[in-house]
Amino acid sequence: MIEVESELGTELGRATDLEIIERLVELDGRTIVDVGCGNGAVSAELAARGAIVLGLEPDPIQAAKNRDADPIPNLTLVEGSAESIPRESGAVDAVIFGKSLHHVPKDLMDSALREAARVLKPGAGVLYSLEPDMRGEFSQLMKPFHDETRVRAWAQEALTRTADPSFEDVAQYWYEITIDFPDFDGFAQRALGATYNDIDADKVKMDGVRQRFEAGKSGDGYSFDNLMRVRLYRGPKTAG
Repeated sequence: MIEVESELGTELGRATDLEIIERLVELDGRTIVDVGCGNGAVSAELAARGAIVLGLEPDPIQAAKNRDADPIPNLTLVEGSAESIPRESGAVDAVIFGKSLHHVPKDLMDSALREAARVLKPGAGVLYSLEPDMRGEFSQLMKPFHDETRVRAWAQEALTRTADPSFEDVAQYWYEITIDFPDFDGFAQRALGATYNDIDADKVKMDGVRQRFEAGKSGDGYSFDNLMRVRLYRGPKTAG
């Protein structure tokens, strides 16, 4: 278990991202916007659990793949940005930023959070922000070629600056996930597979990264822990 300070909030142990969302957010029958949904895998799982989900993906390459995918009941995947959610004001039960707020440009993070508050039901809506912490083993493995220290810090600062005063209640949680790979090629494929990241393949395969990867040897494969931070906001304040 990674040692963290109390400011990260309540410890939830080891779990998957989806298990924590299920534990903290009411899903059945709720309208949810999944901002920065990627390939829509989590959005689909939320829909399978009874939610009515809009998956919003800003990357045009991934968004095109999403449009070509087979339809899933209660799930709509569209191309769009966090600063312009295609929903009416006060119409949504929950907005989820699942490891996506730090991908929003720094000067637009506050606008994205204000937009989330706009579409949420006043006094009842939920904003769920999930961000990886740089102290995790997997984050450290990625750091030599994809250092997200600054952007993740900016995301936390935007939450404190804009979301904290905009909601009636905020709670913080942390937990750990385990990320497994059969071999280094599997890791490199994952690192290079996201179309929204511009990563140099040569840097992924440099010796220093391989050495860090070998430190994760576990049985027949490789395992890395990652530390995850959740801020859960309830009840967007009404104007005045």
